[in-house]
Amino acid sequence: MKLITKIKPQRRKTGLTQADLAAEVGVSRQTIISIEKGTCVPSTFLALKLARALRKPVEELFTIIE
Repeated sequence: MKLITKIKPQRRKTGLTQADLAAEVGVSRQTIISIEKGTCVPSTFLALKLARALRKPVEELFTIIE
């Protein structure tokens, strides 16, 4: 299984930089980069914080493919 994330396009739509989003959810910019690349799977808590910051349901930001 693989996690597909739509964080980057949604972040860009909202006008946030990686640094802005990282500061808003309390992680490093590198963590945001890793999530956007798909090399890091966020915790449930972080995924919910990202969804809140980007004003989207978590289901719209993350998809699991088999």
